[in-house]
Amino acid sequence: MAAIAAAGVTVLLAAASVPLYFLTNQNWLVNGGENVAVAVLFAVAGFVIVRRQPRNPIGWILLVAPAGSQLLPADAGSYAQLAYRPGHRLPLGAVALLLEYSWAVVALLLLLVILLFPDGRLPSPRWRPVLWSYLAVITCVAGCTYAAAVTALAAHPVRVDPGGGLAAVDVPSGSSAWLARFDQVSFPVLAAFWVSFVAAQVLSWRRSSGDRRQQLKWLMSGAGALAASQAIIQPVLNFGPSLPDQVRLLLNVLLGLGAAALPACLGIAILRYRLYDIDRIISRTVAYAIVTGLLIGLYAALVLLATEVLSFRTSVAVAASTLAAAALFNPLRRRVQRMVDRRFNRARYDADQTIAAFAARLKDTTDLGAIRNDLATAVHHALEPVHVSVWTSQQD
Repeated sequence: MAAIAAAGVTVLLAAASVPLYFLTNQNWLVNGGENVAVAVLFAVAGFVIVRRQPRNPIGWILLVAPAGSQLLPADAGSYAQLAYRPGHRLPLGAVALLLEYSWAVVALLLLLVILLFPDGRLPSPRWRPVLWSYLAVITCVAGCTYAAAVTALAAHPVRVDPGGGLAAVDVPSGSSAWLARFDQVSFPVLAAFWVSFVAAQVLSWRRSSGDRRQQLKWLMSGAGALAASQAIIQPVLNFGPSLPDQVRLLLNVLLGLGAAALPACLGIAILRYRLYDIDRIISRTVAYAIVTGLLIGLYAALVLLATEVLSFRTSVAVAASTLAAAALFNPLRRRVQRMVDRRFNRARYDADQTIAAFAARLKDTTDLGAIRNDLATAVHHALEPVHVSVWTSQQD
C-alpha cells in the first residue's frame, strides 16, 4: 500500500505541473515536460523494484526521490509565483516557498543509490561511518537551507525571484551571505562523498565476475548515457536561448532519453532481467556512434571537395556525397562492428571466430564421426552449454 500511495503522489504532482506551468506563462512541453517525464520514469523503475524486492531500499529511494527532488519543488515554485504575483491573494504561499527546498534533502539521498547498488546493502561494514557522516552532512545542508528560508520569510517584504524561489536563498547576499559561504564549504565535502561512492563501485568491479559484473555494466551504461546527454545537450540549451521552440523541444526529448537510461538500467540490473544483453547493447551503441561520426565527416569532406575544389554545383555535390555515404554504410559498419566486438563484446567475437574456423575445417572433412566431434567442440566453445548432444540419422 505504501508503494501505491507514493506512486499516486508522484502521478498527482506530475499532473498538477501542467496547469501550473500554463498559469505562470511557461511552455510546459519545452521547459517542464522533460523533467516531469524523467521523474515519472524514475518512479516507475522504483515501483517495479519495490514490488519485486520490497526490502531493497534502492527501490524506495527511486520511488520517492523524484517527487521530492523534482516534481514538488517545481510545482511549489510555480504556485509561489502565482501567490506572490501582484494582485493575487492565493493562500499558503509561504508553505509553497518552504516546500520548494525539499530537494535539499531528497536529491542528496538519491545519490546513495550509487553506494547501495545493487542489493541495497553497504559494500562492507567499514562503510557505516561513511554513510552516517553523509547523512549528517545532508542534515546540515537541509537545516541551513531551511534556516535561511524561514529567516527570509520572517522579513518583510518577502522577495520572490522570477523562478518562484526566495531571493535570499537562491542568491544569498546581505544578512544571508553566510549561506553562500556554507555552500562553498559543503559542496566539496559532498563531492568527496560522491567520489568515494563511485570508487567503491570501481573496486567492486575489479573484484566481481558473473552476474555482479553484468549488473555493474548496466549501472555504468546508464550513468554514461546520462552524463553524455548532460555534457553534450545541456550546454546547447543553456547557451542557446534564442533557439526555436521546435529545436528546444527536440533537444529536451534527447536530454530526457539520456536521463531515462539511468532508471531503466538500474531496474534491469537490480531485477537481473536479461543481464547479458548489455555486451551487445554496448558494442552496437559504440559501433553506430563511430560509424555515424565517420560518415558525417566523410560527407562533409566530400561536399567541401566537390564544391570548393572541383567547382561542382551544390545540389550535385550534395547528391553525390549522399550516395557515397549510403554506399559505404554497410561495409564500414561491418568492419567497425568487428573491431568493437573484439573489445566490448568478446564473447560474440570469440564465437564468430570459432564458427568461422569450424566452417573452414568442414570443407576438407569427410568423416562423419570427426564432423560430429568437431561440431560438438565448436558449439561448446561458442555457446558454453552445460551439455551437448548430437543426433545423426542412420540410413540403410
